Amino acid sequence: MSTPEERLAELGLSVPEVAKPVAAYIPAVRSGHHVFTSGQLPMRDGQLMLTGKVGGEVSQEEAVECARQCGLNALAAVRAEVGELSAVKRIVKVVAFVASTPDFTGQPQVANGVSELLGEVFGDVGRHARSAVGVPVLPLDAPVEVELIVEI
Repeated sequence: MSTPEERLAELGLSVPEVAKPVAAYIPAVRSGHHVFTSGQLPMRDGQLMLTGKVGGEVSQEEAVECARQCGLNALAAVRAEVGELSAVKRIVKVVAFVASTPDFTGQPQVANGVSELLGEVFGDVGRHARSAVGVPVLPLDAPVEVELIVEI
Protein backbone atom coordinates (compact mmCIF):
# COMPACT_ATOMS: atom_id res chain seq x y z
CA MET A 1 0.00 0.00 0.00
CA SER A 2 1.34 3.42 -0.93
CA THR A 3 1.98 6.29 1.48
CA PRO A 4 -0.08 9.48 1.48
CA GLU A 5 2.86 11.33 -0.10
CA GLU A 6 3.00 8.70 -2.89
CA ARG A 7 -0.76 9.04 -3.47
CA LEU A 8 -0.34 12.81 -3.69
CA ALA A 9 2.40 12.33 -6.29
CA GLU A 10 0.10 10.00 -8.27
CA LEU A 11 -2.43 12.86 -8.30
CA GLY A 12 0.25 15.24 -9.58
CA LEU A 13 0.29 17.06 -6.23
CA SER A 14 2.78 17.59 -3.46
CA VAL A 15 2.69 18.97 0.05
CA PRO A 16 3.98 22.55 -0.10
CA GLU A 17 6.16 24.30 2.45
CA VAL A 18 4.17 25.40 5.49
CA ALA A 19 2.48 28.71 4.74
CA LYS A 20 3.80 31.58 6.87
CA PRO A 21 1.24 32.72 9.44
CA VAL A 22 -0.38 36.07 8.64
CA ALA A 23 -0.72 36.98 12.35
CA ALA A 24 0.33 35.85 15.85
CA TYR A 25 -0.23 32.07 15.80
CA ILE A 26 1.50 28.86 14.78
CA PRO A 27 0.36 26.62 11.89
CA ALA A 28 -0.41 23.53 14.00
CA VAL A 29 -0.46 22.30 17.58
CA ARG A 30 -0.06 18.72 18.72
CA SER A 31 -1.98 17.76 21.86
CA GLY A 32 -1.91 14.12 22.87
CA HIS A 33 -2.87 12.02 19.86
CA HIS A 34 -4.28 14.93 17.87
CA VAL A 35 -2.99 17.72 15.68
CA PHE A 36 -5.08 20.87 15.32
CA THR A 37 -4.24 23.11 12.40
CA SER A 38 -4.77 26.83 12.33
CA GLY A 39 -6.99 28.05 9.54
CA GLN A 40 -5.17 27.67 6.23
CA LEU A 41 -5.75 30.07 3.37
CA PRO A 42 -5.42 29.18 -0.33
CA MET A 43 -1.78 30.26 -0.50
CA ARG A 44 0.33 28.99 -3.38
CA ASP A 45 3.96 30.05 -3.75
CA GLY A 46 3.48 32.67 -1.03
CA GLN A 47 0.47 34.33 -2.69
CA LEU A 48 -3.28 33.98 -2.36
CA MET A 49 -4.67 32.12 -5.37
CA LEU A 50 -7.70 34.44 -5.52
CA THR A 51 -9.43 37.12 -3.51
CA GLY A 52 -13.08 38.03 -3.21
CA LYS A 53 -16.42 36.47 -2.40
CA VAL A 54 -17.70 33.17 -3.73
CA GLY A 55 -20.82 33.88 -5.73
CA GLY A 56 -19.34 37.25 -6.68
CA GLU A 57 -15.78 37.70 -7.94
CA VAL A 58 -14.94 34.01 -7.32
CA SER A 59 -16.84 31.17 -8.99
CA GLN A 60 -17.85 28.03 -7.14
CA GLU A 61 -15.40 26.02 -9.28
CA GLU A 62 -12.54 28.38 -8.42
CA ALA A 63 -13.48 28.15 -4.74
CA VAL A 64 -13.35 24.34 -4.87
CA GLU A 65 -9.75 24.61 -6.13
CA CYS A 66 -8.99 27.09 -3.36
CA ALA A 67 -10.39 24.64 -0.78
CA ARG A 68 -8.18 21.91 -2.24
CA GLN A 69 -5.12 24.17 -1.87
CA CYS A 70 -6.15 24.99 1.71
CA GLY A 71 -6.22 21.24 2.34
CA LEU A 72 -2.71 20.82 0.96
CA ASN A 73 -1.54 23.68 3.17
CA ALA A 74 -3.19 22.08 6.21
CA LEU A 75 -1.44 18.79 5.40
CA ALA A 76 1.84 20.71 5.25
CA ALA A 77 1.20 22.00 8.77
CA VAL A 78 0.36 18.47 9.97
CA ARG A 79 3.45 16.97 8.34
CA ALA A 80 5.68 19.66 9.86
CA GLU A 81 4.32 18.69 13.28
CA VAL A 82 4.53 14.87 12.98
CA GLY A 83 7.23 14.24 10.37
CA GLU A 84 5.31 12.28 7.75
CA LEU A 85 1.69 11.93 6.69
CA SER A 86 1.72 8.16 7.20
CA ALA A 87 1.52 9.00 10.95
CA VAL A 88 -2.10 10.09 10.39
CA LYS A 89 -4.53 7.51 11.80
CA ARG A 90 -7.67 9.49 11.01
CA ILE A 91 -8.82 12.82 9.66
CA VAL A 92 -11.30 13.60 12.43
CA LYS A 93 -12.84 16.93 11.44
CA VAL A 94 -12.67 19.51 8.68
CA VAL A 95 -13.99 23.04 9.07
CA ALA A 96 -14.31 25.08 5.89
CA PHE A 97 -15.11 28.77 5.98
CA VAL A 98 -16.35 30.24 2.71
CA ALA A 99 -16.46 34.02 2.24
CA SER A 100 -19.56 34.29 0.11
CA THR A 101 -22.23 36.63 -1.13
CA PRO A 102 -25.47 36.58 0.89
CA ASP A 103 -27.31 34.59 -1.78
CA PHE A 104 -24.63 31.89 -2.25
CA THR A 105 -25.62 28.58 -0.64
CA GLY A 106 -23.05 26.19 -2.12
CA GLN A 107 -20.66 26.15 0.84
CA PRO A 108 -20.88 22.33 1.14
CA GLN A 109 -19.86 21.92 -2.50
CA VAL A 110 -16.90 24.28 -2.00
CA ALA A 111 -15.83 22.28 1.07
CA ASN A 112 -15.88 19.14 -1.09
CA GLY A 113 -12.62 20.43 -2.58
CA VAL A 114 -10.77 19.58 0.62
CA SER A 115 -12.93 16.58 1.58
CA GLU A 116 -12.41 14.84 -1.75
CA LEU A 117 -8.66 15.54 -1.60
CA LEU A 118 -8.45 13.92 1.83
CA GLY A 119 -10.39 10.90 0.56
CA GLU A 120 -8.07 10.53 -2.43
CA VAL A 121 -4.96 10.79 -0.26
CA PHE A 122 -6.01 8.79 2.82
CA GLY A 123 -8.87 6.53 1.66
CA ASP A 124 -11.18 5.56 4.53
CA VAL A 125 -8.80 7.21 7.01
CA GLY A 126 -9.65 10.49 5.27
CA ARG A 127 -13.40 10.23 5.91
CA HIS A 128 -14.32 12.88 8.44
CA ALA A 129 -16.91 14.99 10.17
CA ARG A 130 -17.22 18.44 8.61
CA SER A 131 -18.66 21.90 8.91
CA ALA A 132 -19.01 24.24 5.91
CA VAL A 133 -19.77 27.78 7.02
CA GLY A 134 -20.55 30.88 5.00
CA VAL A 135 -18.95 34.06 6.34
CA PRO A 136 -18.92 37.68 5.15
CA VAL A 137 -15.12 38.07 4.98
CA LEU A 138 -11.90 36.13 5.67
CA PRO A 139 -8.32 37.32 6.30
CA LEU A 140 -6.67 39.04 3.33
CA ASP A 141 -10.04 38.80 1.49
CA ALA A 142 -9.43 35.08 0.89
CA PRO A 143 -12.44 33.19 -0.48
CA VAL A 144 -11.83 30.02 1.61
CA GLU A 145 -10.14 29.01 4.86
CA VAL A 146 -9.81 25.42 6.13
CA GLU A 147 -8.75 23.86 9.42
CA LEU A 148 -8.23 20.21 10.29
CA ILE A 149 -8.29 18.03 13.38
CA VAL A 150 -6.18 14.92 12.80
CA GLU A 151 -5.61 11.85 14.96
CA ILE A 152 -2.04 10.56 14.93
